[in-house]
Amino acid sequence: MSPCPRRHVLAIGAGAAAAAALPLTATAEARAAEPAGDPADGRAASPWTPVPDPVPVPLDSLYDNDGIDTTTARGGDFDGSGYTFPGEELPAGRVEVDGVPFDFPAATAGARNNVVARGQRVDLPRGRYLSAVFLTAGSYGNASGTATVHYADGTTGTAGLSGGDWYAAGGPLSAPYRYRPDGGKDEHSVGIGTSEVPVDPEREAVALTLPVTGPAEAGRTALHVFALSLQPVAQGRALALRGARSTSSLLAATGAQSVEATVVNAGTVPILARDAVSVHVDVPGARTVEPARVRRLDPGEQARVRVGIRNRPGTAPGARQDGTVSVRGRGAQVVSASRTLTLGTADYRPTEASLGGHQAPYWFNEAKFGIFIHWGVYSVPAWAPVGVQYAEWYWDQMQDPNNPTYAYHRNTYGEDFAYDDFIPRFTAEKFDPRAWVELFRDAGAEYHVLTSKHHEGFALWDTALSDRNSVRMGPGRDLLKELFEASRRYTPELHRGLYFSMPEWFNPDSPWTGHAPRNPYTLEPLPYTGYTAGKDYVTEFQAPQLLELVHGYDPEIIWCDIGGANDSVDVLAEYFNHAKNRAHPVDVTVNDRSGIGFHDFTTPEYTTYADTVVAKWEASRGLDPRSYGYNRATPDDAYMTTEEVVHSLVDIVSKNGNFLLDIGPRADGTIPEIMQTRLRETGAWLAVNGEAIHGTTYWSRMPQLGEDLRFTVRPDEAFYIHSLTRPGSRLTVEAPVPVRGGDKVTMLGHDRPLTWTVSGGALVIDVPESARRAGRHAWVFKVEWHG
Repeated sequence: MSPCPRRHVLAIGAGAAAAAALPLTATAEARAAEPAGDPADGRAASPWTPVPDPVPVPLDSLYDNDGIDTTTARGGDFDGSGYTFPGEELPAGRVEVDGVPFDFPAATAGARNNVVARGQRVDLPRGRYLSAVFLTAGSYGNASGTATVHYADGTTGTAGLSGGDWYAAGGPLSAPYRYRPDGGKDEHSVGIGTSEVPVDPEREAVALTLPVTGPAEAGRTALHVFALSLQPVAQGRALALRGARSTSSLLAATGAQSVEATVVNAGTVPILARDAVSVHVDVPGARTVEPARVRRLDPGEQARVRVGIRNRPGTAPGARQDGTVSVRGRGAQVVSASRTLTLGTADYRPTEASLGGHQAPYWFNEAKFGIFIHWGVYSVPAWAPVGVQYAEWYWDQMQDPNNPTYAYHRNTYGEDFAYDDFIPRFTAEKFDPRAWVELFRDAGAEYHVLTSKHHEGFALWDTALSDRNSVRMGPGRDLLKELFEASRRYTPELHRGLYFSMPEWFNPDSPWTGHAPRNPYTLEPLPYTGYTAGKDYVTEFQAPQLLELVHGYDPEIIWCDIGGANDSVDVLAEYFNHAKNRAHPVDVTVNDRSGIGFHDFTTPEYTTYADTVVAKWEASRGLDPRSYGYNRATPDDAYMTTEEVVHSLVDIVSKNGNFLLDIGPRADGTIPEIMQTRLRETGAWLAVNGEAIHGTTYWSRMPQLGEDLRFTVRPDEAFYIHSLTRPGSRLTVEAPVPVRGGDKVTMLGHDRPLTWTVSGGALVIDVPESARRAGRHAWVFKVEWHG
């Protein structure tokens, strides 16, 4: 792992929800009100109300940052370090992003084009709105803060507003490069995403105050806002359609290609099962085989749906065709959108544009919890200052005379003991792959990711490209093969992935550190054991090794690290084609560290995000306070508690993330008992509460309420409230919880229905002592939808 990634790559998608609740003033009964008929001519009115167009709000009077340059208009400084977006690659004027129109600023010499959020007040056209949608970006990391909505009656509501790190590919608006301070091009993608703040539709909004972040300075995180649009509410029953697009993903039930769209309840009436809302695709060359259905959607809520289509005979995979995505309900067409769709998936080409059609598989979105395994030669010394450094970075850290590892190695092993002298001590003699995968299953995880090769360059498989591997040295075993074979045999329900370090610290053909192996005390050169120098590192070693993993082990996840020099466009095109062209196609995925802009998901480590991030992400960390690899110096009481693991999992899932929790086995292959205990205890919690985690999605209104409550949704089935503290005799949830008369409220792990009411806009649940005793770590309340 990288101990200090330069940037966390992130793309905030449409629908990023609030971090705190807006007051709910309607009762459950009022939210179920029916629109009246039109008595003027004696005929019933249409059951559907048209949705008002979004209203772009000018921000030019607030712009205080010039973050967009062109070849002829220079002088900007987006991030405080002199870098800017390239205006040639971005729109100017009216632009539509996921169905929402914005007024995007033009790049003009000397003109400012975005506002750094510093608590400015934005006056709004007075009206009733569902949400405020922003085009945002963060400089020097993901930026977030609390926005305040002001209403005509003098009240306010608060919600989270975020901007993903611009130093990322993807996002609704992106560019393949940025301008450097010297005017040249930095060939790395940068992007602008969307962030959405919910607004109470029952009150007239008059203004919005931006969060306080920034200012835009080098090394300091700031939130930049480029544009704002408001979505007015429609009185009655109304639906809007956003973001309709074809994908490369397959639906599990039918194997059909998925067309995705977001359905928004833009009215004042809940959508229920009796409204018979469904989403279809009409396009020449393909047919809908699996319509999407929406059975429950309260005002202001959104549902990301998947429609299954299949090519008709004669339609070539990858054909482009104009079609229509339509929403139907109560026997009528409600809304539709014309789109050019890609029918089927042609073979990927080795370009980022082609790879950009790929996305994280649905199984990955629904799995939520995985186990990371850092295991290698570094597991022999297994030492770092506790809570300070990564133990797996031992070899790199012992190079620095000012690093504690430098003195520790000299005092423990002597100055003449080279790092590669640890290789014979990496024995794996007690490695039991069946016990490992059954532990992961019992932990409630749904996938595992093994370090196939870390930055030390020692491979855990039988690579033909170097003798520096676990078959020719050390254990004398193909550890990767043994783990994957055990997983397929004993835990076939688990998905299997592989970590791969793109560079190697001391590889003599391309040393990441700038030099080949040497004695850190004498600076005399040392051999790179098992490796024959003289290769082109990328084309003759790195890329071929990755392809050995693709073709020899069929990983469903390739989890790259560090990036740097690469041939990833070729490798990933072959990876995706290999997976989709098998007799039984498999959906595979790759993270954001392969050295190119394209990725399926982002990977913050030892941190998480404050708000919902719709672009798929996965947070990772070790059970150890600051290490992925085993650290013999860490006492048991310094590891994460089970409560901390559960709380992290719940928080991450509520914001659309996965949690990849790392363990560090010892050099002999045993997993420390404290790690096993934590995993089993987490599994015990998931055995009771897993339905509120696996297969769920984030709530489009907000991920959390205060510090103690988190929310998840099982689409069309149930809504979950996670209390991270032991509730009292009553749990009061001051949020627009989608609950109606006839719904059933229970607590997972407690077999009796609970009494509930909606009072003053809040859901109040009576929690008997028997229910409180039944819970542990996090108490999960289920609103089971009926009708």
